[in-house]
Amino acid sequence: MSVYAGIDLGGTTITAALGRADGEIVARQQIDTDGHLGPDSVIERMAELIERLATQAGERPDGIGIGLPGLVDVHRGVTKFLPNLPTQWREIALATRLKERFEVPVRLLNDARAATLAELVFGIGRTVDTFAFFTLGTGVGGGVVIDGKLRLGPLGAAGELGHQTVQFDGPRCGCGNRGCLETVASGSAIIGEAVRLLKTGFAPRLHDAIDGDAGQVTPKRVAEAIAAGDEQLAGAIDRVGGYLGIAAANIVTSLHPQAIVYGGGVAAMGDLLFEPVRREIRDRVGMFPTGDILVVRSELEEDAGLLGAIALAAGHAVE
Repeated sequence: MSVYAGIDLGGTTITAALGRADGEIVARQQIDTDGHLGPDSVIERMAELIERLATQAGERPDGIGIGLPGLVDVHRGVTKFLPNLPTQWREIALATRLKERFEVPVRLLNDARAATLAELVFGIGRTVDTFAFFTLGTGVGGGVVIDGKLRLGPLGAAGELGHQTVQFDGPRCGCGNRGCLETVASGSAIIGEAVRLLKTGFAPRLHDAIDGDAGQVTPKRVAEAIAAGDEQLAGAIDRVGGYLGIAAANIVTSLHPQAIVYGGGVAAMGDLLFEPVRREIRDRVGMFPTGDILVVRSELEEDAGLLGAIALAAGHAVE
């Protein structure tokens, strides 16, 4: 049975695995990205990592899939813009370089779209054929599956759900727009608002839990403080869920998906976010019934990006 290499390239770590088309992980490792050394060094480290995994598993990969944190040309196998890596990796022929070394097909995909592909192949896509996937982490990413196909558009950029406008005069986003979902509903936005409430005395349970150290604020800590009775924090997270709900309602109106799925670390806040999402969908979508649309957390959790890269390497269809 063939084995495939999947790589999830992040700003701080490179996670790689050898796996089978059914999602079985044969071997996996994680190393530091060391992005400051430049693309050539990082590409060499990725190649060496694949070699080590192949030695560990006693099998060579029949294909390589890579999830990348930014814009890639999926047809040419070229990185276009990776904002969280030094030099931003403009016009790096990554697929060609690894293909020459390993003599197997190499496919690239944005990391959020890779996670969406994993959800299609190994997650909720086994029971529904149209859904939207939001990745909630430091930023907000996403992807869209319609009629059983991950839809990418001309460059692979379709599905940038975190950059739809949910607040017309909102904060300036790194993409240049104002009021993107990412600016008001990402992990960074949650931490920023929680720190504000902490420093103004409106989050006493959170203050006690971390001894007033703002550097220890995380979405998990915020959820725990809400459970302990921090009402102002609860209101803040309800607003975050409301923004997520506006974005989800836009997708529901546009595509009428069977499910809205959330992945990434922030999604662990669960119904603190999902109940406001369900409320906004119910209140804002009036053209058709929405009661049967699922709003759920991905069951793949932190492995979504890696599994998506393996599915990509195995040749699962994207369009």
